[in-house]
Amino acid sequence: MKFGVVVFPGSNCDRDMQDALAQDLGAPVEMLWHKDSDLSHFTTEDCVVLPGGFSYGDYLRCGAIAKFSPMMQSVIEFANKGGKVLGVCNGFQILCESGLLPGALLQNENQQFICKNVFIKSESTNALQIPIAHGEGRYYADAATLEHLENNNQVLFRYCDAEGNIGGAANPNGSTNNIAGICNDKRNVFGMMPHPERATNSALSNIDGKKVFELLGLSK
Repeated sequence: MKFGVVVFPGSNCDRDMQDALAQDLGAPVEMLWHKDSDLSHFTTEDCVVLPGGFSYGDYLRCGAIAKFSPMMQSVIEFANKGGKVLGVCNGFQILCESGLLPGALLQNENQQFICKNVFIKSESTNALQIPIAHGEGRYYADAATLEHLENNNQVLFRYCDAEGNIGGAANPNGSTNNIAGICNDKRNVFGMMPHPERATNSALSNIDGKKVFELLGLSK
């Protein structure tokens, strides 16, 4: 599997993602400039990553301008053909703005930027410690969308405490249903607010991020 990491003006986690994928996961990585549009050398077995940061300065809304970039138009086409796409933090916001994922990311419930380690879990794992760093990470969707996500098992990760208990103080931003990450109906587009790329190296005393990539089917 080959990865392409899109670089927008304002991206600040693109090199973190590149290092995690190339050095820690041993995958080939190509950096993709936002003004380019050629993804012809990527197959549906490959993955395009939208990294964290502040694309286009987060003017208007987070991700609202990035969805119009030439590269994002190609990413949308790539995803619609079945190619894998992962959006982390600002990348998740861009996926929602572009319509590749449902719902929206709103301002944190406490109206403050939050940067710390949190715990998340999937249906098949114990609690994983993954960093967050966002001011607008509160996932929201209408009742019908939430019902569809829940019934179709499209909620990938929920915030929890160290013991795996979901809800209450373990939810750092007030996300609806404690949602930390979701996927689309076809399960080829993934979005999450926590940063797995910041937890893939033993030098950081945390490699739980590797488990996240494994759970998403994005590792060797």
